[in-house]
Amino acid sequence: MEPGGQLNFQNVLEQAQRMQEQLFAAQQELADTEVQGTAGGGLVTVTATGQGEVVGLVIDAKAIDPEDPETLADLVLAAIRAASDAAQELQQEKMGPLAEGLGGGGLPGLPGLTGF
Repeated sequence: MEPGGQLNFQNVLEQAQRMQEQLFAAQQELADTEVQGTAGGGLVTVTATGQGEVVGLVIDAKAIDPEDPETLADLVLAAIRAASDAAQELQQEKMGPLAEGLGGGGLPGLPGLTGF
């Protein structure tokens, strides 16, 4: 706040703009980054973006048993879960500090704007 208790809205707007730019940059980085999840000792590998979108699936021929399709399905699901977990960890790493900046203290001088 400025002397006399007045809020400097220009400073608040500039800070909000910087936070928005950081948020967009982090979101783009998540979209551009790929993570992998594997199952069955590498028999099944799933590739996903940092946002959690599955973009690839590789199944080793050794994992394909026509007599046991359930095991292959389980391996695929496990690999998807592992990729999803990796994407969530990446999201927390990239977005966590931004969320803390928004929710932890909000915009200075505007206590009602905490917890976005």
